Amino acid sequence: MTEQDILAHIQDLVKQEHQLRSKATSGELDPETERAKLADLEVMLDQCWDLLRQRRARIQQGGNPDEAQANPVKQVEGYLQ
Repeated sequence: MTEQDILAHIQDLVKQEHQLRSKATSGELDPETERAKLADLEVMLDQCWDLLRQRRARIQQGGNPDEAQANPVKQVEGYLQ
């Protein structure tokens, strides 16, 4: 996956997030379903941003960005802010 692919996927996930919020605001989606779906989207976004950071760090260090791999959810969600 290239950097452009990752950025496109991030944009798609953000678009999905906006659509979910719109549906919840208009009453098409109940709050519990909204929260669950938003939580899933946030995890996927975190993984994408982590992969993007890995790729950029490899480039900065003179490495091959294509060797970066998506980390497991448990690892990505366990990072300290």
